Amino acid sequence: MKVVATELPGVLIVEPSVFTDERGRFVETYREQAYREIGIPEAFVQDNLSTSVRGTLRGLHFQRAHPQGKLVMVTRGEIFDVAVDIRRTSPTYRRWVGTRLTGESARQVWIPPGFAHGFVALSETADVVYKVTAPYVADDQHCVIWNDHELGITWPIAEPLLSPRDRNAPSLAELP
Repeated sequence: MKVVATELPGVLIVEPSVFTDERGRFVETYREQAYREIGIPEAFVQDNLSTSVRGTLRGLHFQRAHPQGKLVMVTRGEIFDVAVDIRRTSPTYRRWVGTRLTGESARQVWIPPGFAHGFVALSETADVVYKVTAPYVADDQHCVIWNDHELGITWPIAEPLLSPRDRNAPSLAELP
Protein backbone atom coordinates (compact mmCIF):
# COMPACT_ATOMS: atom_id res chain seq x y z
CA MET A 1 0.00 0.00 0.00
CA LYS A 2 1.18 3.48 -0.85
CA VAL A 3 0.07 6.67 0.92
CA VAL A 4 0.25 10.13 -0.63
CA ALA A 5 -0.14 13.22 1.53
CA THR A 6 -2.17 16.08 0.06
CA GLU A 7 -1.77 19.81 0.57
CA LEU A 8 -4.40 19.59 3.33
CA PRO A 9 -2.90 18.04 6.46
CA GLY A 10 -4.75 14.85 7.35
CA VAL A 11 -6.32 14.28 3.94
CA LEU A 12 -4.57 11.26 2.44
CA ILE A 13 -4.66 9.40 -0.86
CA VAL A 14 -4.35 5.66 -0.23
CA GLU A 15 -3.24 3.39 -3.07
CA PRO A 16 -3.87 -0.22 -2.01
CA SER A 17 -1.96 -3.06 -3.64
CA VAL A 18 -3.88 -4.54 -6.57
CA PHE A 19 -3.26 -8.18 -7.52
CA THR A 20 -4.33 -9.10 -11.04
CA ASP A 21 -4.20 -12.37 -12.96
CA GLU A 22 -6.21 -14.16 -15.64
CA ARG A 23 -9.11 -14.63 -13.18
CA GLY A 24 -9.51 -10.95 -12.37
CA ARG A 25 -8.15 -8.91 -9.48
CA PHE A 26 -7.99 -8.75 -5.70
CA VAL A 27 -7.69 -5.64 -3.52
CA GLU A 28 -7.61 -5.53 0.26
CA THR A 29 -9.76 -2.42 0.79
CA TYR A 30 -9.33 -2.11 4.56
CA ARG A 31 -7.41 -3.73 7.41
CA GLU A 32 -7.52 -1.87 10.73
CA GLN A 33 -3.87 -2.32 11.75
CA ALA A 34 -2.51 -1.34 8.32
CA TYR A 35 -4.61 1.82 8.23
CA ARG A 36 -3.61 2.74 11.78
CA GLU A 37 0.04 2.46 10.71
CA ILE A 38 -0.47 4.93 7.85
CA GLY A 39 -2.17 7.51 10.07
CA ILE A 40 -5.86 6.61 10.03
CA PRO A 41 -6.53 5.54 13.62
CA GLU A 42 -10.27 6.18 13.70
CA ALA A 43 -12.79 3.37 14.11
CA PHE A 44 -15.42 3.02 11.40
CA VAL A 45 -19.06 2.56 12.42
CA GLN A 46 -20.97 2.57 9.13
CA ASP A 47 -20.43 1.72 5.45
CA ASN A 48 -22.34 3.49 2.68
CA LEU A 49 -22.85 2.84 -1.03
CA SER A 50 -23.87 5.60 -3.42
CA THR A 51 -24.69 5.02 -7.09
CA SER A 52 -24.74 8.08 -9.35
CA VAL A 53 -25.28 8.71 -13.05
CA ARG A 54 -22.91 10.89 -15.08
CA GLY A 55 -22.98 14.52 -14.00
CA THR A 56 -24.50 13.92 -10.56
CA LEU A 57 -22.81 16.08 -7.95
CA ARG A 58 -23.30 15.16 -4.30
CA GLY A 59 -22.13 17.64 -1.71
CA LEU A 60 -20.54 19.46 -0.16
CA HIS A 61 -21.85 17.60 2.92
CA PHE A 62 -20.79 17.47 6.56
CA GLN A 63 -22.10 16.89 10.06
CA ARG A 64 -21.29 19.51 12.68
CA ALA A 65 -22.19 17.93 16.06
CA HIS A 66 -21.28 14.41 14.91
CA PRO A 67 -18.44 15.00 12.44
CA GLN A 68 -17.59 12.10 10.18
CA GLY A 69 -14.24 10.95 8.91
CA LYS A 70 -14.67 9.23 5.53
CA LEU A 71 -12.62 6.63 3.70
CA VAL A 72 -13.91 6.90 0.12
CA MET A 73 -13.38 4.57 -2.82
CA VAL A 74 -15.02 3.85 -6.16
CA THR A 75 -15.88 0.26 -7.06
CA ARG A 76 -17.23 1.04 -10.54
CA GLY A 77 -16.77 4.09 -12.73
CA GLU A 78 -15.00 7.38 -12.04
CA ILE A 79 -15.56 10.42 -9.84
CA PHE A 80 -13.87 13.69 -9.00
CA ASP A 81 -13.78 13.75 -5.20
CA VAL A 82 -13.38 16.93 -3.12
CA ALA A 83 -12.55 17.62 0.53
CA VAL A 84 -12.88 21.16 1.94
CA ASP A 85 -11.42 22.21 5.28
CA ILE A 86 -14.30 23.83 7.18
CA ARG A 87 -12.56 24.00 10.58
CA ARG A 88 -12.69 27.72 11.31
CA THR A 89 -9.54 27.70 13.47
CA SER A 90 -7.49 25.71 10.96
CA PRO A 91 -4.67 27.38 9.01
CA THR A 92 -6.09 25.67 5.90
CA TYR A 93 -9.70 26.82 6.50
CA ARG A 94 -11.60 27.12 3.17
CA ARG A 95 -8.91 25.30 1.22
CA TRP A 96 -9.86 22.26 -0.82
CA VAL A 97 -8.23 19.32 -2.50
CA GLY A 98 -9.66 17.24 -5.34
CA THR A 99 -8.69 13.89 -6.79
CA ARG A 100 -10.01 11.45 -9.35
CA LEU A 101 -10.98 8.04 -8.06
CA THR A 102 -11.78 5.09 -10.32
CA GLY A 103 -12.93 1.53 -9.85
CA GLU A 104 -9.93 0.39 -11.87
CA SER A 105 -7.29 2.09 -9.74
CA ALA A 106 -8.79 1.18 -6.33
CA ARG A 107 -7.38 4.47 -4.95
CA GLN A 108 -9.02 5.77 -1.81
CA VAL A 109 -9.15 9.14 -0.13
CA TRP A 110 -9.19 9.60 3.64
CA ILE A 111 -11.10 12.73 4.70
CA PRO A 112 -10.82 13.38 8.45
CA PRO A 113 -13.62 14.80 10.59
CA GLY A 114 -13.95 18.57 10.15
CA PHE A 115 -14.05 18.56 6.36
CA ALA A 116 -16.94 18.94 3.94
CA HIS A 117 -17.06 16.26 1.24
CA GLY A 118 -18.49 16.09 -2.24
CA PHE A 119 -18.01 14.35 -5.56
CA VAL A 120 -19.22 14.40 -9.13
CA ALA A 121 -19.74 11.27 -11.27
CA LEU A 122 -17.63 11.42 -14.43
CA SER A 123 -18.54 8.01 -15.87
CA GLU A 124 -21.91 6.78 -17.12
CA THR A 125 -22.45 5.24 -13.66
CA ALA A 126 -20.29 5.47 -10.55
CA ASP A 127 -20.54 3.33 -7.44
CA VAL A 128 -18.93 5.01 -4.43
CA VAL A 129 -18.35 3.13 -1.19
CA TYR A 130 -17.30 4.96 1.92
CA LYS A 131 -16.65 4.04 5.50
CA VAL A 132 -17.54 6.66 8.13
CA THR A 133 -16.40 7.24 11.71
CA ALA A 134 -19.77 8.47 13.01
CA PRO A 135 -23.27 7.37 12.05
CA TYR A 136 -25.48 9.47 9.81
CA VAL A 137 -27.62 11.87 11.86
CA ALA A 138 -30.34 13.43 9.69
CA ASP A 139 -30.81 16.48 11.93
CA ASP A 140 -27.05 17.16 11.87
CA GLN A 141 -26.57 16.96 8.08
CA HIS A 142 -25.35 20.25 6.61
CA CYS A 143 -24.36 21.34 3.14
CA VAL A 144 -22.29 24.04 1.44
CA ILE A 145 -23.14 25.07 -2.12
CA TRP A 146 -20.96 23.21 -4.61
CA ASN A 147 -19.91 26.34 -6.54
CA ASP A 148 -19.21 28.65 -3.59
CA HIS A 149 -17.11 31.39 -5.24
CA GLU A 150 -15.02 31.91 -2.07
CA LEU A 151 -13.90 28.26 -2.19
CA GLY A 152 -13.14 28.35 -5.92
CA ILE A 153 -13.38 24.60 -6.48
CA THR A 154 -12.42 23.67 -10.03
CA TRP A 155 -15.08 21.06 -10.75
CA PRO A 156 -14.73 19.24 -14.10
CA ILE A 157 -18.39 20.00 -14.90
CA ALA A 158 -20.36 23.20 -15.50
CA GLU A 159 -23.97 22.09 -14.99
CA PRO A 160 -24.26 19.14 -12.61
CA LEU A 161 -27.36 17.19 -11.61
CA LEU A 162 -28.16 18.30 -8.06
CA SER A 163 -30.63 17.38 -5.36
CA PRO A 164 -32.88 20.27 -4.28
CA ARG A 165 -30.98 20.46 -0.99
CA ASP A 166 -27.60 20.67 -2.72
CA ARG A 167 -28.91 23.20 -5.28
CA ASN A 168 -30.18 25.51 -2.54
CA ALA A 169 -27.33 25.12 -0.06
CA PRO A 170 -25.76 28.22 1.48
CA SER A 171 -22.19 29.36 0.92
CA LEU A 172 -19.67 28.59 3.65
CA ALA A 173 -19.75 32.25 4.72
CA GLU A 174 -23.54 32.11 5.13
CA LEU A 175 -23.44 29.20 7.57
CA PRO A 176 -24.07 30.12 11.22
